[in-house]
Amino acid sequence: MSAGPGLEFENEIADLESRISVLERQTDRSNEVENELRELRLLRVNQLRDVYSSLDAWQTVQVARHKNRPYTKDYLNLAFDEFVELHGDKHFGDDRAMISGFAKLDRFKVMVLGHQKGRTFKERAACHFGCAHPEGYRKAMSKMRLAEKYRLPLICFIDTPGAYPGVGAEERGQAQVIAESMFKMSRLRTPIICVVIGEGGSGGALGIGVGDRIAMLKHSYYSVISPEGCAGILWKSHEHAPKAAAALKFTSDSLKNLGVVDDVLEEPLGGAHRDHHQMATRLKTYLSRALTELESQDVDEMLDARYEKFRRMGVFLDGGVEELAT
Repeated sequence: MSAGPGLEFENEIADLESRISVLERQTDRSNEVENELRELRLLRVNQLRDVYSSLDAWQTVQVARHKNRPYTKDYLNLAFDEFVELHGDKHFGDDRAMISGFAKLDRFKVMVLGHQKGRTFKERAACHFGCAHPEGYRKAMSKMRLAEKYRLPLICFIDTPGAYPGVGAEERGQAQVIAESMFKMSRLRTPIICVVIGEGGSGGALGIGVGDRIAMLKHSYYSVISPEGCAGILWKSHEHAPKAAAALKFTSDSLKNLGVVDDVLEEPLGGAHRDHHQMATRLKTYLSRALTELESQDVDEMLDARYEKFRRMGVFLDGGVEELAT
């Protein structure tokens, strides 16, 4: 799959891909052309490996936001055998930024929740660029209760810059409904697997982010705030977003070391946006393995472990100034 619009740090790779494309379009290729093609493809692989093995935090954000990165609907089409979408929150409306429905993954019948951004501008506008409204989280909670009733494992795909920040969303109780959703997930009597597939921003991500297994793709990020938002608060300018990104420690490696996520899913060479099928296969393998591990657990023990998992997160010091100084 073509990577589409290149990122700034991929300029040399983009030039190589352009040269490869020109040679591949030639109908009568000589041995010299074939040899050049092989050399260019090998060089491209090596450059991709070098670049993507040393991404900094801001570059990771750019990859996580790539317009060709697979979204929730892409994984539903590629990794799941069946999907029946469920709409509405039975209160206000149907939020297209939040997808929900029954699905089948190998031998497992599951309930899926996930953020959706949309590909075209029309789709993105309809999905509010992946920023869910209160009705999106109420829809999610309704489907959580359904999953619990029918003893279906819950799979959540997180991909949002944050919950919708508009006045209407605040008037309809945005903060309250996210808190309710997190509380509901903490006590839900069915296995929950959460995967950050792109952006995991602020409370919008946490609203469907409490689970027994928390995973994230290698080049995704999971943060209390977007780097632009952090830079705007601390330095009053979005120009400092790269500095904020480095300080927030929200990349997969940092979060794995901090114990915030349990597993990191490796992406295809050059990022998930270059090979949707391979990434979907890896995701499916991970979900099947995690569901197999969780299905044999006693429900009460699972809930206790879920509670302790989140209680253990974070490190702090407690004591007087003199004691901390020593």
